[in-house]
Amino acid sequence: MTEHVTKVQQHKVDSLEAIKEKFSSTKDFIFADYRGLSVEQITELRARLREKEAEFRVVKNRYAKLAFKQLDMPEVAELLVGPTALTLMQDDPGAVAKILFDYGKDAPVSVKGAIIDGQVYDGTQTEALSKLPTRDQLIAILMSTMNAPLQNFVYVLNGVTTKLVRTLQAVADKKAAE
Repeated sequence: MTEHVTKVQQHKVDSLEAIKEKFSSTKDFIFADYRGLSVEQITELRARLREKEAEFRVVKNRYAKLAFKQLDMPEVAELLVGPTALTLMQDDPGAVAKILFDYGKDAPVSVKGAIIDGQVYDGTQTEALSKLPTRDQLIAILMSTMNAPLQNFVYVLNGVTTKLVRTLQAVADKKAAE
C-alpha cells in the first residue's frame, strides 16, 4: 500500500509566508467579526485605523492559525472562528481598541479578543482596555501634575509683589490725601 502524500500548492505556501512576515513585524493584534460590513464601511474603518498606524486585514483563519503557531505566538484558535478580521498595530492598543468599539456602535463590528504584549485577552478584557486613557492622555495628565507645584509657586510669588504694589499705592494715596 502506498503512503498518501499531500502536495501543498506553492501559492498557499507563498500566502502563508507573506502572512508570517506581516505578523512577525507586528506586536499587537485585535480580532474582530466584520460580518455585515459594507465595502464603504470597511474603507472608512481602515482609514480611521490608519491614523493610529494600524491595519485592518481579513485573513483566512487557517493561515492565521498556522502563522501564529509557526511564530510561537499564543494559541488563539477560539478567536479565529467565523469571519475574522485582524487589526495589526504597532503602538497604543488602547486607542485602536477604542476606535473599533466606537465604530462598532454604529456598524456591525464586534471585537472577539486581542493579543497584546504576548497575552491573549477576550472581548470583555479588550473592551476594558479601550476605556483606559490613551498614552497621550496619560502623558498630559502627568505633565499637568508635574506643572502644578511650579504654577502654584508662581502664583505665590506674584501674590507677594501684588500685595507690595497695593500697599505702596495705599501709602501714596494716603500721603496725597494729607
